[in-house]
Formats: sequence, C-alpha cells, structure tokens
Amino acid sequence: MFSKFAGFSDNNMASISDIRSMFPALERKVYGKSLVYLDNAATGQRLSSVIEMWDESSRNHNSNLHRAVHLLASEATEEYESARDAIRQYINAESREEVIFTSGTTASINLVAYSFGEAFVKEGSEIIVTEVEHHSNIVPWQLLCQRKGAFLKVLPVDDDGYLRIECLEKMINDNTAIVCVSHISNVLGIVNPVKEIVRICHLKGIPVLIDGAQGVVHCSVDVQDLDCDFYAFSGHKIYAATGTGVLYGKKRWLEAMPPFLGGGEMVGTVKFSGTTYAPLPMKFEAGTQNFSSAITIRPALEFLKSLNDKELNQYYEKVKTFVYDSLINDKRIRLFGVPRGTTEDKIPLFSFCVEGVHHEDLALILDKMGIATRSGQMCAEPIMDRFGVSGMLRASFAPYNTIEEAEYFIECLNRAIKMLR
Repeated sequence: MFSKFAGFSDNNMASISDIRSMFPALERKVYGKSLVYLDNAATGQRLSSVIEMWDESSRNHNSNLHRAVHLLASEATEEYESARDAIRQYINAESREEVIFTSGTTASINLVAYSFGEAFVKEGSEIIVTEVEHHSNIVPWQLLCQRKGAFLKVLPVDDDGYLRIECLEKMINDNTAIVCVSHISNVLGIVNPVKEIVRICHLKGIPVLIDGAQGVVHCSVDVQDLDCDFYAFSGHKIYAATGTGVLYGKKRWLEAMPPFLGGGEMVGTVKFSGTTYAPLPMKFEAGTQNFSSAITIRPALEFLKSLNDKELNQYYEKVKTFVYDSLINDKRIRLFGVPRGTTEDKIPLFSFCVEGVHHEDLALILDKMGIATRSGQMCAEPIMDRFGVSGMLRASFAPYNTIEEAEYFIECLNRAIKMLR
C-alpha cells in the first residue's frame, strides 16, 4: 500500500554517497556553497522515503484513525498501527501497548510528569534530575513540584562532563519518587551510564525516566535490557517527520497513571455521570493523531537499522576522531564533554568556546561559508551556568557527513577564528 523504505540490499553495503543520496536537502546550496549541515543534534534532515511516505499518506490515505469502517480509514489505521509495531520491535518493548505516540520528546516527558505525578507524587516528594538535562527534562518536573509541593534535586556533573553517579545513592531516600536522566547530553555528547543508574535506582525501588532524544540516534536502544521505566524520543532526530515522538512506558506504570489529555479516542464510555478510559495505548492518545507524520518513523527506523555495518561505522568513527583531535589540540578552543581515555563514550557532537570570540559571531561566519551549526545555550542553560559560559558553538555530525565536510569545517573554523580575534 505505502512505499517501502528505499534503502539498499543486505548484500550491497551502502557507501557514504549512497547514504547522502537518500537526503534531498544535502543537495542544497547556501550562499553559493554546498551545504554542510552540522546541526543534526537539533534536527536531522529528512529521508526521501520519509518524504514519500508522508506524501503518499496525505494524497491517498488521509482519514481519521480507528473510527470509520471505510477503506481510507482502514488503510490509515493499518499504517499507523504497523508503525507502532515497528517501534516496539526496534526498542524491544515487551508489548505494543507500551508504545505511546506523542508529538516529540518534550510531549512524552510532560505526559509522564503530569500523569505519573498525579498518581505517585505528593507533598514532600523528591524528584531527581541531572545537571546536564535539556530544559524539557527540567521544566516539566519543576511545574510538577510547584503543583504538588515536591522538591527537585540535581545530580551534578564533573569538569569532563561525566555524571557523578557516586552521589546518586546518597541522594535517594524514602521521599524519592522518580529519577530523570538523559541518555546522552545534547551539549556534552557524553553517553551517560543509564543502565547503571537504573540498577542503582531499582535497588531502592525508584523508577527511572530516560530522555532518549540523542540516545536513540547514536545507541542501540533495548528498553528491556536497560530495564528503564520510561524512555522518550523524537522522530525528527532520527530523520522522520517533525511533530512525532514516542513514549515507552512499562505497562504496570502506564496502567496505574491517569490520562494526560481528555477527548476522542482515549475513552471507553462517556456519560455525564462519569467516563471510563480506553485500554493502552489509546488511553494516552487523545484526539486526532498526527498520523501522516507518525508513520514516517517506520522508514526512519529501517534506515537506522541499515547503518549497522562495520565499514560504515569505521568511517563514522574516523570523522568523529578527526574532529575531536582537531578541536582538543587547538589551544584557542575550550571543548566541553571530554571523554576519558578513548572517544568511545562520546558521540560526534562537539560544543566549544573560543577565547575572545562570541559563539554567535562564529556561527554567522560559518553560515556564510555554507556550514550550519548551532550557537547559544542549546536549551540547557543550567549546564552553561555550570561551566561559566553564556553560550557555546555546537557542531553535531550524522552518518551522511563526510570526512571532506569535517576537514572543511575545521578549515573554515580556523579562518573564522582568525577573522574575529
């Protein structure tokens, strides 16, 4: 019915040029120069198969889900639910009922903060977040604390960007309701020891939510192996459509939590005397879903699976190592998130400052050279405060970025620094 993932066969390994051909935006020119897109931690570019699936759905299968018996509704529902099955399989959830569609990581975390909070957080409860969190994994918990009279506690990070998990056990007490941690910081690029954090918390009976916005892009996510209670991620980070996301939650928690939103689809029966709710996962999917976009997570996941190739991974590692070595050995540059020993704990995401140069000025000059980077606080103001800076410049790489682009970035960065100092 819908077009399948237009990838490459198992017997024909993709080259970097094959991968790039799947992303139309990479053919763009910026100020007369070929686009070098290094803002992937914010949003990945879209796959052709994602664009084609969204277009096909919008043109030929545009109908509301689950409700009608006509053909278009049946087709739309089938594709939507098959996307849920693909997600369940990809993250190894125990059941499809544990996969909730949302509009993104932010919406997923807000859902848990509200619904889990209503059921399990009371006056005097404590919620633990970490110093490296995105605002989306801080503010929802602050709002919950304000509503409930609860308290927010912060697990610190060391000077290299590693969480001080030796402090975690002492922070947990009888009032702790939940621990919330990012799989990978969107500023530091360090892979956090989330499995160990879950183990420590579960020994004391404390559930854990993982913000997987960056983790699902760069790590093999197995929620049963992690044993996390909640895992949240966005579609647009993994080359799918924007406005899409996933909340994984263990069934026992989801069943015990009240709905976040009320309205169509999430109900069982509605009477003025009272309403009952639909079973999982519908209980948390009120209203008309973003179905034409949600289904694009399926070809995006197929693409991610296709990247599990030794030679491709070695090439990607080569790009990361080159950029890391270039930045860490430049005395003008202060790099944040410095791995210990090898770069195994770091993804190809580099946030840094240049002495005497404003990060936004650097970003503007790089843009004129065709290079898209991110400047500012990256929606993570507390970690900026931790390192005593007003903002940083961030270059984040994806599998479609080449070693030639990495070399061009370092060359242009050097030119920009010389112009501004």
